[in-house]
Amino acid sequence: MHANMLIDKVAIVTGASSGIGRATALLFARAGASLVVTARRHAELEELQAEIDVIGGKAVAVAGDIRDERIAATLVETAIDRFGGLDIAFNNAGTLGEICATLALSTSNWHATLDTNLTSAFLGAKHQLPALLRRGGGSLIFTGTFLGHTAAVPQVAAYAASKAGLIGLTQALAVEYGSQRIRVNAILPGGTDTPMGRIMANTPAAKEFIAGLHAMKRIASPEEIAKSVLYLASDDSTFTTGTALLVDGGVSICKV
Repeated sequence: MHANMLIDKVAIVTGASSGIGRATALLFARAGASLVVTARRHAELEELQAEIDVIGGKAVAVAGDIRDERIAATLVETAIDRFGGLDIAFNNAGTLGEICATLALSTSNWHATLDTNLTSAFLGAKHQLPALLRRGGGSLIFTGTFLGHTAAVPQVAAYAASKAGLIGLTQALAVEYGSQRIRVNAILPGGTDTPMGRIMANTPAAKEFIAGLHAMKRIASPEEIAKSVLYLASDDSTFTTGTALLVDGGVSICKV
């Protein structure tokens, strides 16, 4: 179904060592893309690269912290040096940050969460956009959330604020670069079975409660979210830009 959707395309995926990033990297590889994947954990990245090799894909792993602008530059340089350019960038890496009452949240933790979730996305885009423009266009994608957009929960103010900021960045870039064939969109997952998701769904009772908040009464697999990222990356979405795409199992609308 997804074979050849991204044939001859080059993509960067951040936060690729687990969860949605890992699932998306594998799906992109199956769809024919050449990949530059990054995360902080080198061993997990090497495992991902090996798995992509097994399925016949092409990937280069670059370990590093996406809060470092030098990493943002290195990822783009690697895409150009190894694969000739850049067509797709999935800025997915993020953190939940400290879970606590807002009045107990330290300024340093506030800044750390915004740096990881929002500033790193800006830095990624700042270096990715020139390479996308050199290809005559491309797709820039961010991972947001429904939290801080259609709903809120206690004790994650920095996370919600940083992810809400991503939607503003998405819209601003979509307008600024739309005439140059750059599409910019955000994916907004609901509850997903990832290491980050399990921080909140950390007991069977908590997982059941979170699942029950969704209209579909379950939590997504990372692979389900990855399919929507593939849509935004591919030519199936050539007239889609500036969108905050809810892939949330109905959690935004469910009140029962």
